[in-house]
Amino acid sequence: MRTRPLKVALLGCGVVGSEVARIMTTHADDLTARIGAPVELAGVAVRRPSKVRAGIDPALITTDATALLKRGDIDVAIEVIGGIEPARTLITTAFEQGISVVSANKALLAQDGAALHAAAESAGLDLYYEAAVAGAIPLIRPLRESLAGDKINRVMGIVNGTTNFILDKMDSTGAGYQEALDEATALGYAEADPTADVEGYDAAAKAAILAGIAFHTRVRLDDVHREGMTEVSAADFASAKRMGCTIKLLAICERAADGGSVTARVHPAMIPLTHPLASVREAYNAVFVEAEAAGRLMFYGPGAGGSPTASAVLGDLVAVCRNKLDRATGPGESAYTQLPVSPMGEVVTRYHISLDVADKPGVLAQVATVFAEHGVSIDTVRQQGRPETGGEASLVVVTHRAPDAALSGTVEALRKLDTVAGVASIMRVEGE
Repeated sequence: MRTRPLKVALLGCGVVGSEVARIMTTHADDLTARIGAPVELAGVAVRRPSKVRAGIDPALITTDATALLKRGDIDVAIEVIGGIEPARTLITTAFEQGISVVSANKALLAQDGAALHAAAESAGLDLYYEAAVAGAIPLIRPLRESLAGDKINRVMGIVNGTTNFILDKMDSTGAGYQEALDEATALGYAEADPTADVEGYDAAAKAAILAGIAFHTRVRLDDVHREGMTEVSAADFASAKRMGCTIKLLAICERAADGGSVTARVHPAMIPLTHPLASVREAYNAVFVEAEAAGRLMFYGPGAGGSPTASAVLGDLVAVCRNKLDRATGPGESAYTQLPVSPMGEVVTRYHISLDVADKPGVLAQVATVFAEHGVSIDTVRQQGRPETGGEASLVVVTHRAPDAALSGTVEALRKLDTVAGVASIMRVEGE
């Protein structure tokens, strides 16, 4: 066994970084045995050096991350700062210094993953990022290694614990959106500013990463269609229950039927209660993978938090350190297919549309005509009078599969009808 330790620079020491440091210290002997050499925390770069960090030698703390990387003896850098800058510059600096990188930075990888992969490959170094998607759940490595010989056609999952907690509470207790969000905030599942979660930005970054790996093509964050879940209401859940469904915020990455393009999208959707994703509760994550040879696989577990995310970081650290000892590198970017990313308008799925309409004869015929004119076939219709509104009714239409562009045209035309007071809700129906 090699006796000189592999030296690690930890960039960032928040919730995840502090757990990484703790595990590296408490499990040092196990890590040494698994890697084949000692691994040593050589420095910790932070913004606020005065903050007390239990279990970390104060002598390791520095505010100069660049100087830490340029010391000349660092083997691996762990980046858990998050955001675009200074993380991007620091990772690039690490590669220039001959340092392999382990990152948990989904936003940066979704935006600049291709450039970072190219820099790592040019330097003959590793870039690992299991922790960037779904926390502790082993997902990245199975997609790019275990399923490397298979053809993946679809990846669909719940990849944000905050939104799943909120929607689960709305479903199980009948709470409204704000009430469920307040509970998530009180329990620490939601940030003080939950925008990145509830508006789907977090999930969209993860979808870009998953689509790129699954389909061997480059998918950037800008390629991902994104819709948040702040407009999901108790009425939507009531409609979903009548259909034998629930509502989840899903990240969906698909290969076109002809194999010539891919799509990536994030939005709330109704899914049947019989689908495995429907039973994912609280703040858990789950990702459903459909491959030609392997069939259907589901990966499930805690998708966030200090310890779960640190577990994924340490798994990558072991792999990267082993590669260092073997003077080898692991899998890099695989983008050989160069498939185009189709716009959302070409996505084909089913829809649940709730309309507020005049409660009088002929309205249903007018609505059905609009759907037919735009090539959207109706599956079921349910109409219920609402005496409290003084002559309005609620009309719920569930369609057969249709392109998103056709549905958008249908809704635009419906809004122009004198007999339609408003479009209360539009929800896609997935997983059937």
